[in-house]
Amino acid sequence: MGRGIRVAQRTKLWSGRFDATTSSAVEAFTASVDIDARLYHHDIVGSIAHARMLARQRIITARDGQKIIRGLKAVEREINQGRFRFSPADEDVHMNVERRLTEKIGAVGGKLHTARSRNDQVALDMRLFLREELAAILQSLAGLKRELARAAKRNIDVIMPGYTHLQPAQPVLFAHHWLAYWEMFERDEERFAGCRERVNVLPLGSGALAGTTLPIDRAYVARLLDFPHISRNSIDAVSDRDFILEFLSASAILFVHLSRLAEELILWSSQEFGFIDLPDRYCTGSSMMPQKKNPDVVELIRGKSGRVFGHLHALLTIMKGLPLAYNRDLQEDKLPLFDTVDTVKSSLEMAREIVRGMKVNRDRMLGAAQDGFMNATDLADYLARREVPFRAAHQVAGKIVRHCIDHGRRIEELPLSELKRFSARFEKDVYRYLSVDSMVQRRRSAGGTARTNVLRRLKELGV
Repeated sequence: MGRGIRVAQRTKLWSGRFDATTSSAVEAFTASVDIDARLYHHDIVGSIAHARMLARQRIITARDGQKIIRGLKAVEREINQGRFRFSPADEDVHMNVERRLTEKIGAVGGKLHTARSRNDQVALDMRLFLREELAAILQSLAGLKRELARAAKRNIDVIMPGYTHLQPAQPVLFAHHWLAYWEMFERDEERFAGCRERVNVLPLGSGALAGTTLPIDRAYVARLLDFPHISRNSIDAVSDRDFILEFLSASAILFVHLSRLAEELILWSSQEFGFIDLPDRYCTGSSMMPQKKNPDVVELIRGKSGRVFGHLHALLTIMKGLPLAYNRDLQEDKLPLFDTVDTVKSSLEMAREIVRGMKVNRDRMLGAAQDGFMNATDLADYLARREVPFRAAHQVAGKIVRHCIDHGRRIEELPLSELKRFSARFEKDVYRYLSVDSMVQRRRSAGGTARTNVLRRLKELGV
């Protein structure tokens, strides 16, 4: 076995065309196995399906097919057990696996690559990998949405300030605010699900770019690997990575939403807001200041948005100027993909657990909702209901707010006689309009913050 590995370092599987050996510096520069070794399982699964097809089509003998399949399974066991040494001399995961296969079963291992190129092989591996990871990501997204809905239901009667420009605007139910994120993540889930449909296309059989002259059966391979679709153009199948771009794009949008959620959790957990308390096990302390409870985990979720955005931009830049068909530039697609997958999965897990363990300070939220003259809009609406043009009603409400600021009072504290100085249309029933609870409950328009609306939505979500 040791001798075989030394040979692997001297002789390339593609060396027939060349008179000179590859420079060691070039080997180091072009090797990708340190990254794409992660695809070994998908590479072997695809190779087993390919070998079964070759034998079924009598392109190779049934005996050789079985020998190859047994050899591939043995190679995978070696990798799983940590007994396999990937060699940069063999460039990538595909050639490392093939090299070891040939060492184990002899020259028959060289028949595996019949009617196949590394171009369609790697495209297959990437699709198999991403299809699997997307299933896990969709499950994690569903878990985060479920915890958001549960937190909304637990706090169905909590009223908080709604903000625009980070300034107090109108009171809303915390549950309503929280379910806004549910809707964002629902659209993220739809994007990932759509991406998975387009990932689920078999590229194997496209060859290097033009297909093959051999009588392969792509439909059979598709059935073996559970692909509902087969690529319709061999050049497109090996040379585009738009399915990865789509995943990175969906991930970037997801991180816009995760980052916004993280930002609010950071603000709300601050002493100045005090709206929530984050679970201790997802916070850290200070090495210097004993009193600190830092929201490091949610800060990192916010920060990791930058690396995900960067990966999308990187692959867009790699792809934008490539002529058809395959170019080695595409080797650089794996790091952005792998790191984004890992970042999405870990961040969704953290977000789910933080939402699950978060405690809401309802009194602090209610107190904040009662400040900031957030009943000014309802005051204007009251006048509009009494046939005062809204623009005029808006002016009246603004003057009352200015009056209250100058005298250090709230609108609801003003006696009726004082309100009538600003408009004769005010009557005693105006005070029913000015409590935060009534303001929330009156917003029954479709999609509004009224409790009946939110409860109806939670019921639709099965919570």
